[in-house]
Amino acid sequence: MYPLHRPRRLRTTPAMRRLVSETEVRPRQLVLPMFVKEGLAEPAEIASMPGVLQHTRDSLRKAAVEAVQAGVGGIMLFGVPAERDAVGSGSTDPDGILNAALGDLRAELGDSTVLMSDCCLDEFTDHGHCGVLAADGTVDNDATLEVYGEMAVAQARAGAHVVGPSGMMDGQIAFIRNALDQAGLQDTGILAYSAKYASAFYGPFRDAVESQLSGDRKTYQQDPANAREAIREVQLDLAEGADMVMVKPALLYLDVLRSVAEISDVPVAAYQISGEYAMIEAAARNGWIDRERSILESLTSIRRAGADIVLTYWAVEAARWLDR
Repeated sequence: MYPLHRPRRLRTTPAMRRLVSETEVRPRQLVLPMFVKEGLAEPAEIASMPGVLQHTRDSLRKAAVEAVQAGVGGIMLFGVPAERDAVGSGSTDPDGILNAALGDLRAELGDSTVLMSDCCLDEFTDHGHCGVLAADGTVDNDATLEVYGEMAVAQARAGAHVVGPSGMMDGQIAFIRNALDQAGLQDTGILAYSAKYASAFYGPFRDAVESQLSGDRKTYQQDPANAREAIREVQLDLAEGADMVMVKPALLYLDVLRSVAEISDVPVAAYQISGEYAMIEAAARNGWIDRERSILESLTSIRRAGADIVLTYWAVEAARWLDR
């Protein structure tokens, strides 16, 4: 007449729930994406990402120190240049905003955190695509690889511990690995954006980097309908020497993340992107959801699906909550 099995016994008290919890989120697993803008006099809040800033070089250093003190595992840096051109030449300039800011952070932080850099051209091109364009207006895969190689070397020399090629060009990991090794930078790691989807949820990020994009990136980013294709992309990146692989976005692709985690023999990252951040912030500001609980639940779901590393704009705030 009564249930033989009573799973609720393991939920009776906070101590019991803590004891049997299956998934843990720790500050060391969180990476903070940050933006630095050339020529900015003061930090500027991004309207579509409340609480996230475009930094000056000075404010970037201060915020990065606070992030490290909070215990985050790493920082992923994006640059917003004052001028752009068709080939994104600011990306390889040692004095360009991204490389200069990487130097600032490496000098300030040393090896106290993992300093990552976005190895992609979209912030630096006047057309907003992630690569250089052919005469017919399409993205030239192989010509883009040449620039990625130069960009990766410049970022590593500036201070990046890890470069993050996010352009979804075929063969980018092998090309960048070879360029780094040829430059004597064998210890620089590669975080491969292996399964990056052509998502509708990147809009706030494009505000953050002041993207010049017209059109879409569907010829190189993945179709949201495809999951098997993501596994193929990951396997190719692993074969080419990726030190870590990533699924992006995170929350809408937890099934893909789980599948990737099951086959990967290197750490798996997931990027909780700008649109995911903006949705939770907007709902919380309207009083529709509890902000802290929603943020932590979202991070837990990404870890539960298989991510070893989570890139999130809440990294510092969440780290402080987790260490209370």
